Amino acid sequence: MSGKTLAIVMTVFLCGSAASVAAQGGVPEAAERGRTSPRPLNQPRNPLDQLRYQIGTMERVLENAVEHGAAIWRDRMQAVVPSQTLLLENARARGYRLEGYGVFFDVEVPSLSFEASLYSAFRTLDENGLGLQNALNQLKTYVQAAGDANLEQALKRVELQVSPAVPSTTVTPASGARTLTGTGAVLPVAAPPDGGDPILNNPNEAYRQEVTQAVIDAMLDHGGALGISGDEWLTIGERRNEVRPRIGFDSDAATVIIRLRATDLGAFRAGQLSREDALKRIEVRVF
Repeated sequence: MSGKTLAIVMTVFLCGSAASVAAQGGVPEAAERGRTSPRPLNQPRNPLDQLRYQIGTMERVLENAVEHGAAIWRDRMQAVVPSQTLLLENARARGYRLEGYGVFFDVEVPSLSFEASLYSAFRTLDENGLGLQNALNQLKTYVQAAGDANLEQALKRVELQVSPAVPSTTVTPASGARTLTGTGAVLPVAAPPDGGDPILNNPNEAYRQEVTQAVIDAMLDHGGALGISGDEWLTIGERRNEVRPRIGFDSDAATVIIRLRATDLGAFRAGQLSREDALKRIEVRVF
């Protein structure tokens, strides 16, 4: 091989090796340029993103609170009247930050499907001006006059199911019970003289009370993370959705507005205000 040919071969070899090394070194460099560095653990988060996260968390807390209150109401009702009760829809909550005011949550409380045909029939008689006990007495008089043994047996079965649930028709605040502040505040219903559950006096009001109490508990226990301060308010509006149940428990459905000032919430979270005193400072209005 001549010297000139050898020089050409060496030049080609060296150029190819240089290109290979450059290519191998360039791939990691390009990958490094395209890689996103993770956020350091000690770097503060975007305040707006953090607020959105806290509002979303509170939305789920309030939805669970509504369903918890409904479950308590259902257990109370089933202990008095054997029935099938279920929520027609899921509870929904949406939170909003209102500049200069605070944080507001719109909570949609689902209606209930309550199936208890005997109770529904006797409640209808009661709405027409007849007490439940009077309705039973009139039916008994009719059956006895008819002299039908089958009807008498049927009436006895009805009495066994309905008589323990016959309530007093008077609804008054319980003695010494806590009254939530604010116009139209929800008041506890007095227990009957026999110590039974007064839920049948007004099932719709009992449902509203249980849900409202569960929402208030959630407000105190979880509202501190929302970052409201000073004269701002944490406000929750409960409203019934447009779905109606099979019997008229929602005929007087209303909107409940619950609110607490940020200073009172902060004092409670800091241990400067007892839970009892914090409850007294919560405003509850029914529209």
